[in-house]
Formats: sequence, structure tokens, C-alpha cells
Amino acid sequence: MLRFVDDTFDPEQPATIGVDFRVTSMNVDGNRVKLAIWDTAGQERFRTLTPSYYRGAQGVICVYDVSNKSSFENLDHWMTEVETYITKGDAVKMLVGNKIDMPNREVSREDGLKFAKRHRALFIEASAKTKEGVQCAFEELIEKVQDLFKCTKIIQTPGLWESDRPAFRLGQQTANTNDSYCGC
Repeated sequence: MLRFVDDTFDPEQPATIGVDFRVTSMNVDGNRVKLAIWDTAGQERFRTLTPSYYRGAQGVICVYDVSNKSSFENLDHWMTEVETYITKGDAVKMLVGNKIDMPNREVSREDGLKFAKRHRALFIEASAKTKEGVQCAFEELIEKVQDLFKCTKIIQTPGLWESDRPAFRLGQQTANTNDSYCGC
């Protein structure tokens, strides 16, 4: 998150304790998008705090360390939690394999991709240290969220979309609704 929001990297940065929150904006497909990003702790002792942060999320990124097999093995718990507590069943999920710059890889790209497919999540590998894949991950997630909500005719949280285009409010649907996703 710090690499994306502040364009900084500190190799001595400790793991998130509890929760970290940042707001940033970026342009995607002609829309100025304001992102409210919650970075929740991945440690066992903070697991009771995280479910409340899933409510209302349009996108969720689960990050694991490709040089640490146990961080990958913990993803089953996190994805189950996301799927249990997310209030928008159609939220976009993304899996990010981080630290691809490290020489001692313990999780293959193929294993990450298989896991993502099994959970119907986007997948990318990245390095916060070198910046590789970081911007792309957020852009891809936002584009997929936009595509999803264009298809369902619902725009997410009011105030997060800054555009000259007419917008829909959360929960507002057009008269011609359809239970299936459109082909856009």
C-alpha cells in the first residue's frame, strides 16, 4: 500500500499492526477515482478485527509473500473470510504474490494462479521494492470494478467517483434490470 499511495519502500517497515488506512485518487478510463484503502493485519491475533472492514468493499486484494510458503497457505483462511463477510457478493477479488524480487521463491507463479482461479480472483505478481506490478494491480482491480458496476448499472459508494458523466447512487438500478451480467 505504501508503494502505491506514497511511492515509498522501506525494507525495515514492520508488518501492519491492526489496520492502516489511506485515501488516494487516480484516473482510470476517463474517471477520476478516489480510493479508500484499508490495509489489515495478517497476523492471527488481529483476525477478529478484519471482518468489519470487508463490509461495503467493491474490491479486495489479498497479498502473500512468494518467498514464504506459510503466507500462501494462510490464504485459504483469508479468502474464506472475504467470501463470508463481504456485503457485496459481486465485489472484485485479487490475489497478489509480492516480493518477486527475492531470490528464495517458495511459491510458484503457477500455484498462485491456480489458487486465484479456484477463488475466482484476479491474479498478479508484484514487488513493492522494485515497483513492478504494483500500479498495474490497482489499475486492473479498479477497471474490473468499473466494468462490473457498468454491467449491473450500480455505481459504488457515492463520492468515490469523480466524473463529468452521470452517475448512479448505491443501490439505484435502472428500470431495465437483468439478473445476469452483461457481456461488456
